[in-house]
Amino acid sequence: MEFGDVKWLDVDGLKVRYLKGPERTGVPLLLTSPWPESLFAFHKIWDRLTAQTSVVAVDLPGFGQSEGRADVFSPSGMGVILPKIMQALGLPRVHGVGPDVGTSAFLFAAKNHPALFESLVVGSGATSADTTGANLKDLIFAPSLADLEKVDGSIVALGAIDSLMNEELRADVRIDYAAASAGRRFVEAVGYVRTYPQDLAMLSEGLASISTPVLGIWGEKDPLVPPINAELLLQKLQKSRAIYLDAGHFVWEQQPEAYATAVLDWVKSGYAAS
Repeated sequence: MEFGDVKWLDVDGLKVRYLKGPERTGVPLLLTSPWPESLFAFHKIWDRLTAQTSVVAVDLPGFGQSEGRADVFSPSGMGVILPKIMQALGLPRVHGVGPDVGTSAFLFAAKNHPALFESLVVGSGATSADTTGANLKDLIFAPSLADLEKVDGSIVALGAIDSLMNEELRADVRIDYAAASAGRRFVEAVGYVRTYPQDLAMLSEGLASISTPVLGIWGEKDPLVPPINAELLLQKLQKSRAIYLDAGHFVWEQQPEAYATAVLDWVKSGYAAS
């Protein structure tokens, strides 16, 4: 996974960054960037995934290096633009892999456009504002973001990543993560999670109508989005399974082999048996 291979496309007037692996047979995987990282969050699993299936990774609008806009900074808004991203990429149907903020976005998209999704892999993303960890809950319910407005967002983002991941980042990946939140980008992205009280309540009401098979991969020690967030999906979705790995929030980086194995096993046959 190399930075020189990234490309850009216009989606609904927004400049969106993506990375595409070799073409292979079968339904492709569409990976969406977790926050506050970027599509390079998948650098440890990219070679393993692309060796076996077609993969496209995307920086969601407003996250990573992609341009944002007020109407996409919510799970429901992101659920509207995801099908437009797929259309721009020429992807008629995908296995959606959306950790973190991609969880609720993909669920909204699957609720409204079930024909676009063969299956979903989610996790590390809140399913209720009330079941988020203390630090994330503070961002969601803070009366004001004035203090964040005074700080370069890259400092906040890298501080959070360092404290939660507790391991050395590859230098070029670290630079990319910093750029993803630089200036006001971090505080703008906070707007996404501040819609959780309304949007996740709305999503909860519609989960039972989703027929797409869904796998959740959760970190057992995640302090931001504790694995209790898996319970709502298991209770309400028609076809849902959950895997819990020995990791914190950034499961795809902290347990890359187990994460990649779970994704590949799911898209090969697991989802069909769910």
